[in-house]
Amino acid sequence: MTDDLLEDAERRFEDACRAAHLSEDTKERMRRPETSLKVSIPVRMDDGTLQTFAGYRVRYDSTRGPAKGGVRFHPSVSAAEVTTLAFWMTFKTAVMDLPFGGGKGGVAVDPKQLSAAELERLARGYTAAIADVIGPDLDVPAPDVATNEMVMGWMAHEYAKIERSHQPAVLTGKPLALGGIPGRSTATSDGAFHVIKQLQERVLSGIDSPTAAIQGFGNAGAQLATLLDDAGWRVIAVGDSAVTIHDADGLDIDVVRKHKDETGSLADCPVGEELDRDAVLTVEVDALIPAALEGAIHADNARDIRARVIFEVANGPVTADADGLLDEAGIEIVPDILTNAGGVTVSWFEWCQNRQGDRWTLETVKRRLEERMVTETTFIADLASDREIPLRTAAYVHALERLTAAIDATGTSDTFGVQVR
Repeated sequence: MTDDLLEDAERRFEDACRAAHLSEDTKERMRRPETSLKVSIPVRMDDGTLQTFAGYRVRYDSTRGPAKGGVRFHPSVSAAEVTTLAFWMTFKTAVMDLPFGGGKGGVAVDPKQLSAAELERLARGYTAAIADVIGPDLDVPAPDVATNEMVMGWMAHEYAKIERSHQPAVLTGKPLALGGIPGRSTATSDGAFHVIKQLQERVLSGIDSPTAAIQGFGNAGAQLATLLDDAGWRVIAVGDSAVTIHDADGLDIDVVRKHKDETGSLADCPVGEELDRDAVLTVEVDALIPAALEGAIHADNARDIRARVIFEVANGPVTADADGLLDEAGIEIVPDILTNAGGVTVSWFEWCQNRQGDRWTLETVKRRLEERMVTETTFIADLASDREIPLRTAAYVHALERLTAAIDATGTSDTFGVQVR
């Protein structure tokens, strides 16, 4: 799966290159990451034994500013996966016109098998191992799969101990008490909602009460379900790793969320019909919203999709092979590097807040997030129309043209400092 993700990223890059106005320098610079680090993290377990975990941090590009990207704790984490995600982050920050590049990190571990104390020792050990390659002006981590504000708090505290100074801007997604920012926990869903609202007339013209199915009912998927429900949409199906819950008339989202919070699963939910977990992808619906892990929609199931539009809230939920099949079926795709960019945008706000020694209000965060999401969504939609290209390609073109402006502005020199251009 990881090799497929890397291949998908490269194919989409090549598609965008053909539609964008780029220099050869940009094409060459984007083919490889700036730095790739693999570390070993020894952790003393609660039973006294020692286990060693593999950790990674990749800085793909920092032309536009320090690298930015999350840290995930998951068994699938590998050098190739982290490199691919850092590549995507480079485009996501450029799409949103943030003063960041792209980075990503992670540890190959099943965090469900760790106690809270073991998880803390792992987070602190990982921070110590990568401390030389992160920093407020170099590379700024954030939460990702199976990491949260508590993990970020441990990491920020460990980094401060190593540097012997308070460095809140070293990472984002921290607890409010340690310099976090209000609105960060809902930023991904809030940002996705602004994208959906802005594009609704374009992709679902004439539908007064659109239907939606959401795969993934974690923080982002659940909150987005509430936002859509409040806006008059009918969320008719939601799914997690166990089951799909379906009701053609619309689910009672409050009841579903309460059940999920109390039990940790959608199984045995008191509302809706229980279906196979993958059924959420193939119900007949106006908008399909994959908000789980990568590669959920692929060549083997793309022909079974019965939606008019797909909003990618997860990272890379649609493979490149599936893109063509969905396009043939007339299904529009709103890409992840736009749809789920609310999280990194509010992370930028947090980074700015920390560097200024300021405190932002929730109202300020929400207002500025909406302004940024609407501005970039409108630009990408107009670019897609003007150049007659899909929304995904338009988003990559938008990012690449910003990147090429920055790369060309730096010039190129050899290792002895002699200008060769």
